[in-house]
Amino acid sequence: MCDTGARRLVLQQRLLSHNDAHAARNRQQFEQRGLRVVNLLSAPGSGKTSLLERLAQHWPRPPIGVVVGDLATDRDATRLQQAGARAVQIRTGDRCHLDAAVVERAVAQIDTDEMDLLVIENVGNLVCPSAFDLGEQRRVAVLAVTEGEDKPLKYPALFGSADAVLINKNDLAAVVGFDRAAARRHLQAVAPRAVVFEVSAISGEGLAAWIDWLDQPCGPDR
Repeated sequence: MCDTGARRLVLQQRLLSHNDAHAARNRQQFEQRGLRVVNLLSAPGSGKTSLLERLAQHWPRPPIGVVVGDLATDRDATRLQQAGARAVQIRTGDRCHLDAAVVERAVAQIDTDEMDLLVIENVGNLVCPSAFDLGEQRRVAVLAVTEGEDKPLKYPALFGSADAVLINKNDLAAVVGFDRAAARRHLQAVAPRAVVFEVSAISGEGLAAWIDWLDQPCGPDR
């Protein structure tokens, strides 16, 4: 006779424990190198690369380093190199996020001498990347005004994990009818601890305030 009794399976190890171990090692190595590290996340087309071009050009102690995650091509890394950053591209293929082990290997390709800021430009995705600690000290989410003010409510895990949110493409807000007050209410609901900056990579609006925030000492580990 078949045994139809219920069985209970207890998982003793966290599913992300392997990634977390790499993230802890990354964090230790970043601290030893004197690097402040930012994980930049958003949907595709939010303007992350344009913001990083501006950051590379205006960071008070250039150069900055950038690890670029993208499904294909090295176009973004080339753009950032032309802007003065030390950039390396990770082509993820069909993978929808970066993990800590991949970031560790990519950073090993960057000359971090005389560098104090490293930005990880994550794959354009609002779901998968939020679950993966990469060893960063700060996490920044980008919300383009063209995406709509309700995006934080639809993706609370990502925005809720952010230390700062950049409302980008602010120069287009009036054209697309973006409701700033509603966006800020939604961010307050899902990401109450996040600092919010309204910025434009085209006009330069708000970038000085964001750069000043990045230049401040980080608090305790996230």
